[in-house]
Amino acid sequence: MRRGKINYYLDIAEVVAERATCLRRRYGAIIVKNDEVVSTGYNGAPRGRKNCTDINRCLRQENNIASGEKYELCRSVHAEANACLSAGRKQSIGSTLYLTGLQDDGYAKAECCIMCKRIIINAGIEKVYYRVNENDYESIQVKDWIEQDEGLEMLK
Repeated sequence: MRRGKINYYLDIAEVVAERATCLRRRYGAIIVKNDEVVSTGYNGAPRGRKNCTDINRCLRQENNIASGEKYELCRSVHAEANACLSAGRKQSIGSTLYLTGLQDDGYAKAECCIMCKRIIINAGIEKVYYRVNENDYESIQVKDWIEQDEGLEMLK
């Protein structure tokens, strides 16, 4: 049976995740516009810097820092940010981002952090699909992030 288009793109994002250099989790993202892949991104250190896989160290892992906390200690640029940087805003306006996360025991929860949400909003991406497992996924309209504005919650 022919693979559905959303899972097809999530499969590509999963292959991209295999390039990731994080010791904890590997994420892959692709941006698709008009049914064409315009960019890919995976999590890893900025260009020219040593990756965690090169130095075999992760400060967040060594200090038992929970997911979603103290990103400033992480050497990596997130997959979504790298995909947005590669595409540029002109290519991203009206596009869809597909995100897959992997860890040693299977799929990682593939949700965007608050910083990547901001980047995706500014890139003009309209929708994000997250892989849940090999065949299941969730999606969100980026306009919902704009309306929810979790940044206002931090001001209270």
